Amino acid sequence: MLRQLFLIVTFLFCTFYVHAGDTDKLSVEIKPALKLFDGTTKQFTLTLDADIKMGDVPQQGKVIVSRTDDQTFSFSVEHSQFPLIVLRDGNRTILALPGKQVQFVGEGVCNNELAPTGIMDRLLSGDSAVRTYFTVLKKSHSYLAAFALTKMAGLKLGADGAWTANSLGNTQIKFTGDDTLKVDVNNISITAQLTHKPTVAIIPENLAIVKVDRNELEHLIVRGIHRATEVVAPGGNLISPDHDNQKIDNGELRWVGDQRVVLLSGSPHQMGWAHGSLLKNEVRHCVDSALYLAGLASTVATGKWFPEELRNAYARLEKFIPDAHKREANALADASGVSRRETQLANVFPELFHCSGFAIFGKATADGKLYHGRVLDYMTEIGLQDTATVFIMSPDGKIPFANVGYAGFIGSVSGMNAQQISLGEMGGRGEGNWDGVPMTTLMRRALEECKTLDEVKTLWKTSPRTCEYYYVFADGKIPSAVGVAATPEKIEFLQPGQSHELLGPGIADAVVLSAGERLTELKQRVKSGYGTFDIEKATALMCRPVAMRSNLHNVLFVPQDGIFYVANATHYAPAAERPYTKYNLKELLPANSFVNDAKAK
Repeated sequence: MLRQLFLIVTFLFCTFYVHAGDTDKLSVEIKPALKLFDGTTKQFTLTLDADIKMGDVPQQGKVIVSRTDDQTFSFSVEHSQFPLIVLRDGNRTILALPGKQVQFVGEGVCNNELAPTGIMDRLLSGDSAVRTYFTVLKKSHSYLAAFALTKMAGLKLGADGAWTANSLGNTQIKFTGDDTLKVDVNNISITAQLTHKPTVAIIPENLAIVKVDRNELEHLIVRGIHRATEVVAPGGNLISPDHDNQKIDNGELRWVGDQRVVLLSGSPHQMGWAHGSLLKNEVRHCVDSALYLAGLASTVATGKWFPEELRNAYARLEKFIPDAHKREANALADASGVSRRETQLANVFPELFHCSGFAIFGKATADGKLYHGRVLDYMTEIGLQDTATVFIMSPDGKIPFANVGYAGFIGSVSGMNAQQISLGEMGGRGEGNWDGVPMTTLMRRALEECKTLDEVKTLWKTSPRTCEYYYVFADGKIPSAVGVAATPEKIEFLQPGQSHELLGPGIADAVVLSAGERLTELKQRVKSGYGTFDIEKATALMCRPVAMRSNLHNVLFVPQDGIFYVANATHYAPAAERPYTKYNLKELLPANSFVNDAKAK
């Protein structure tokens, strides 16, 4: 729904004057619209009234954009849940959240990142389909723009005087005079009106004032919206990236089908530099998603200044991050062009936002092998899927491992090492308990340091921990697995077949973790297929509704064989609805790196 609404609003900007019967007439009518985009029109107000039917609860909202001069504009959203006002002039920038009774105010001289002049070039990403429309309107002669828009938008005039737009599906557009048009598409109805007078939004007087750095405020808004245009309306570079393999010192980028695989080796600096060099664009997308798009959304939703929240978290977490990881992150930043500070903060981002997992083996499977499934349900809305990468890591002096992750992140949420250890985590509660080792750092350390299941358990027991997390740890050498419930204060290991007050009766030779109806469904699936599970049936355990709509990736580890299978989300489908790609860690690692013995520890 959000994607559809975004495209409609963009379409309104791009076609407000497009109501001519032929290209000649259209070229005349479109000139006023072109002036909005080339900066000729200094003053205007665009009002969008929207009615949206979502289930049984219709929603109404209004968006008002008004420009006064080269330094001054206002943007307001009138909505029952998320009212918002952005007000900017030469002296200050304000983000007001009436529903949260707070306004963030930045004052003084700034970099003018949010100034009206040229703002669309900064807000609209070149990796967004929206940029195509804007480029046509900004740079084309009116006749060429009219011709291109009719081709791009597919406008056709019906007998009832309404236009249909093939590019937006079942859409009708009707002009009613006085610079007003109405758009109906599926369950969304929008009335748009343009006037050539500014209307400055009024901020309620009772809002608490929080002073923030003006440059940081404008950067958050611009980069957040910039990334949102990529996520909501991705262009070809994101939907179908070039599958070019690359090889550099200490690093190699390969494509396996539609999945990105990066092999890294050497010292922390060498691995970080190769990571940043091979994935420059993806690192930038990931940082923008984590810090700016999620940061802007979090600020609006909570009324708390996200940049400060994240800085406070990092200040408390930093001393628990190994120096080797810091050196790797710094080299990654230097090579990719992202600042070191951005990389540092992005790598502790998961600590602020809080999935399903299972391990089955022995009598539960057809061949007795251990199958460890990991379902990551995590924020597909911010576009992390654009940066999905399988990393094959061979750090000097440490255990080689596979890390199913994302460009720019050096920690782990899903992984398997050459000692047949596999790990997956689930977020819980406890946000703010940051005086410990970041979860992703602890996962990474286990992969590169631990040879046995007991060593993994010891690492968790002896390390200061953050927040509340749940895990499945598995060891293919035994084979066996444990479920883990960990908070800063205590840790509990759930053995295979063990019952638990939160999980209900246990299942022999199985560890099953999830919550609510997803837990019930997952346990029922395990019981129904008990004793018959192979790779195909084990991956089927992770199908929806065990996986949520926000399902970012699924992984099935077969540690004994060094095999794992990965499915990643796209902009249009969760991971559970995507095909799995097979990887063989034995073949991807240097010769003789993988441990083939079956010693039980």
